[in-house]
Amino acid sequence: MIQVRFKNTHFFSVYMLFFLMVSCNCGLASKDSNKSISKQDDAIIVGANNTEKYISLLAGKRVAIAANQTSVIFKTDNSYVHIVDSLLQLNINIVKVFSPEHGFRGKSDAGEHVADDLDKKTGLPIISLHGKTRKPSPEILSDVDIIVFDIQDVGARFYTYISTMSIIMEAAAELNIPVIVLDRPNPNGHYVDGPVLEIEHKSFLGMHPVPLVYGMTIGEYAKMVNGEHWLKNGIQCNLTVIPLQNYTHKSEYNLPIRPSPNLPNDKSINLYPSLGFFEGTTINAGRGTEFQFQRYGAPNFPKSEFTYIPQPNFGSKYPKHEGKQCNGVDLTNVPKMSKVDLTWLIDAYNKTPKETSFFGKTFTVHVGNTTLQQQIEKGMNASEISATWVKDLNKFNKIRGKYLIYE
Repeated sequence: MIQVRFKNTHFFSVYMLFFLMVSCNCGLASKDSNKSISKQDDAIIVGANNTEKYISLLAGKRVAIAANQTSVIFKTDNSYVHIVDSLLQLNINIVKVFSPEHGFRGKSDAGEHVADDLDKKTGLPIISLHGKTRKPSPEILSDVDIIVFDIQDVGARFYTYISTMSIIMEAAAELNIPVIVLDRPNPNGHYVDGPVLEIEHKSFLGMHPVPLVYGMTIGEYAKMVNGEHWLKNGIQCNLTVIPLQNYTHKSEYNLPIRPSPNLPNDKSINLYPSLGFFEGTTINAGRGTEFQFQRYGAPNFPKSEFTYIPQPNFGSKYPKHEGKQCNGVDLTNVPKMSKVDLTWLIDAYNKTPKETSFFGKTFTVHVGNTTLQQQIEKGMNASEISATWVKDLNKFNKIRGKYLIYE
């Protein structure tokens, strides 16, 4: 269950103004029938909800906000309001919105080119950072005094929102524009695992030398990128992180809004780090079904009791093996993962006929090295491969520890 609450503050007038506005704005609130938000003393409070922590930093400024469908402020009646709408109601001068992969409304396919747009509701220009540009130019930022980043992450290196954040931080640093990151929980923040990216294989699917699962909130991650001088030429941005309250890395957190089209629920989000490897192979990982990243299969697997047929659907216009019966493996009942599990990748490799290509051209950029493919081709098992990660993981954990905000 998502648990959020509002905090009483010394800035009583600001709080009351905000509360009255969002409470009365029934047209902007969206309800999710599958989730409930309750008011409890130990409830997790997302950074966006801590309005009093950042509203004064935005007053009188020309604000750009990086946002998508997850950028919401939670209310106490099982609803939420988009942060752009809330800030506009508070007379904050938002001049433009930056949208990441999947677009401002989160409806575009993975990797799909997203064009600039105009928000019909607010009239604000939406600058896509997953279209003709990924880095805001000085011209785009010429009328911006401060940038707010508020997008829900899922804690896997090849999930591109953290790359968009890094690129925004870099562009802002070059022009001395402050950046505020409104922190949100990491649903995979309870563990650290997987291969560490080798910098010669950096890409938009992985820009920094971190493990596949890094066990940090997006705010902690931003602090690490800044503190380790990982931005271009070692520059640092003027960074402020608005922290979560009542959160630890062991906290249970169920996302009330799907963070992208093919992560529809908690199970898919938890399995995503392990099944995301299939994106760089010929194997279908549930795209084109209603169980994305909860199954895998292919037509050329040996016959099995579990089969499915991928068809175009929301978030997957052209799924792998469209219209073909896939023999596969159902993972919907797998217990919650606390590690990157390679057994399914190795199983799929072994089930694929040897005369058929298994690894695709993007496998290396998804993994962040060339070693994993070589290890699988040599016949190493999952335990043997994961043992080779230990040294790099220990090194990363020392770095990670410097930037943790939460236990």
